[in-house]
Order: sequence, then structure tokens, then C-alpha cells
Amino acid sequence: MADCKLGSQKKILGIGNALVDTLIRVPDDAVLSRLSLDKGSMTLVDVTRLKSVLEETRHLARRKSAGGSAANTISGLARLGASTGFIGKVGSDSSGKYFEKEMTSHRIHIHMIPGTRPTGQCVSLISRDSERTMTTYLGAAVELEARDLDPGMFSGFNYLHIEGYLVQDHLLIESAMKMAQAAGLEISLDLASFNIVRENLAFLRRIIEQYVDIVFANEEEALAFTGKSLPHEALRQMAPTCKMAIVKIGPRGSLIHDRDRHYRIDCLRARAVDTTGAGDLYAAGFLYGRINGLGPESCGRIGALLAGKVVEIVGAKLTQRQWEQVHVPLQKILEGENAGNANIGRRIGPKG
Repeated sequence: MADCKLGSQKKILGIGNALVDTLIRVPDDAVLSRLSLDKGSMTLVDVTRLKSVLEETRHLARRKSAGGSAANTISGLARLGASTGFIGKVGSDSSGKYFEKEMTSHRIHIHMIPGTRPTGQCVSLISRDSERTMTTYLGAAVELEARDLDPGMFSGFNYLHIEGYLVQDHLLIESAMKMAQAAGLEISLDLASFNIVRENLAFLRRIIEQYVDIVFANEEEALAFTGKSLPHEALRQMAPTCKMAIVKIGPRGSLIHDRDRHYRIDCLRARAVDTTGAGDLYAAGFLYGRINGLGPESCGRIGALLAGKVVEIVGAKLTQRQWEQVHVPLQKILEGENAGNANIGRRIGPKG
């Protein structure tokens, strides 16, 4: 995908929880009920609870992948040919080595800080309707602290992408934003999960107003953040808090606010089997357009393109064949064409 890069492309750094994902398809949602998990949520657990989830699903097939929301986004950007970096913390174990190897294999410049706990893990339970419910043991990832950061980590980058899951440490996430802002980076934040938003609402509202240029939210997160009942109402309320707001509304596409205009981006036709990584890959596509200086419609189209591909497989990483399939429509978007679908994106008028 490297030949898709444009000459003026900028560099993007990510910071987030470095996790190894275990992906498991469940036959029905009774499994979630037995485990007392809210469908579609992300629940932080300890080692004991993580083991109980793995034990309950021991008879089901599973696969492993390097993960974490920001890591998935940065990995997607790297596969598109972007210059990227990532900051995280892993344990001194085989899982930590696995994570580092996968990230560096995509030529991502990593700042991996050693932790004392085991490398974090996320078990993603995928329902038959493709919704995923996550239980996350943060492990070494939760040991990432503000004192692990230094201004030099941000040098040479133009953008910083942060996952909202880091909000469990207010000092860490705000310190990263302060350093990035001081270094002149544009900051994007993915709100991560509706329950995380609810638990940290006041803090999230404050840091978005103070530091964030671009905010990504799915429908549930946007409604939790604003208290509104409809996504377009939530977008209008989010709009004044940052330069650009994006609300992803699942199979109905996404809504974008940029300056004084709102845009609607339709999703691609896809046979969804797993929504894991859809938001992360949408952010990767959107930010790829952004770092190449494209407008909001083109950015949204690239996001929709990647999200539409990743839901057709289990996990948050496109296969090599899928990356090859992405190449032609991506080139058309970069060239200002409609990628063969006149309805993939359209401006829906001024704010108001």
C-alpha cells in the first residue's frame, strides 16, 4: 500500500493500551448472560475474572492478534503506508514479544516501555449478529504512567491519536495531550466505550474542550457523552467542543461535523461477521485522509472503506488479500473520484 502515499503526508503517533487480543465467536448471547457482561460493552477485569471468561469459552475456537484500540488504528495507518509510531507498555513475557514483533513488522516506530505485570489481554466475544463484547485485563498496560512520557517521544510527529481507554489514568492522558499540544501536534481522541464515557464524563468533556482537535465516537458513546437521544443531535452538541467531530452509526454510516458543515457518509455493503476493529479501522482511514490533507468527505470515505472490509472477517486486522482489494478504490478516493459508489459520501448541508 506504500504507493498510495501522497507527497505532503504527515506523521502520526498513537498511544494506548498494548494488548494481545483473543477472539472468540459465541453461539448465542446466553454466554454473555452467564458471565454477567453487557452486550457491546468493554469491561475491565482482573486475572481471576479473565480466567473465568476463558474457562467458560474453552470449548470454542479462538485466534490471537496484537490489539488495543490505538494500536489497531496505528497498524491500519502503517499498512496504508503512513509514517507511524506507538507508545505503550508490555510485560517481559512471550505475549509482550508477540506484540512488539507484530507492530515492528509493519514498520511502526515503537516506544515499548517494560512493565512488571504480564502483558495485557483482551478477550473479545463475538455474537452471531457480529457485535463484540470485550473483557480486558490491562496487566502491564495499566502501568503506563505520565512519568513514562517525555517530550522527545512526540518530536517529528504531526498528529497524536489517543484511545479513550486510557482515561482510567487522568494524569496520563492529560499529560500526553499537553506534551503533544506543546509540540504543535493535532490531537485526535477515540471515546472507546459508552460505559467508559459515562464513568468519566466530566473529565472527558473538559479535556476535549481544552486539547482535542478531532473526536471519534460511535452512536452509544455520543449519546452517553451528550445525553441526547439521536445521533445527529449528539453531533450538533459535540461540534462546538472541537474542530471536527465524527459519530459512527453502524450500518447507517457516519456523521461528520467540520467547521460549519455536517456530512453524511454511507457505509459500504458488507457481510458483517465481527464488528471488532470497525471503529479503529474507520479512524485509521479517516486519519490517513487527514494527514494527506484531504477534505472530510474523502476522509470519511476511506474510513468507511476500511471499516466495511474489516467487519467481513474475525478480528481487527485486514488480510493481505483485503489490503490488495482496498488499493483501487482507495486510489480513486485519493484522486477525488467516488470509488464506484455515488452514495458512499455526500454533504448534507450547513450546521443548524
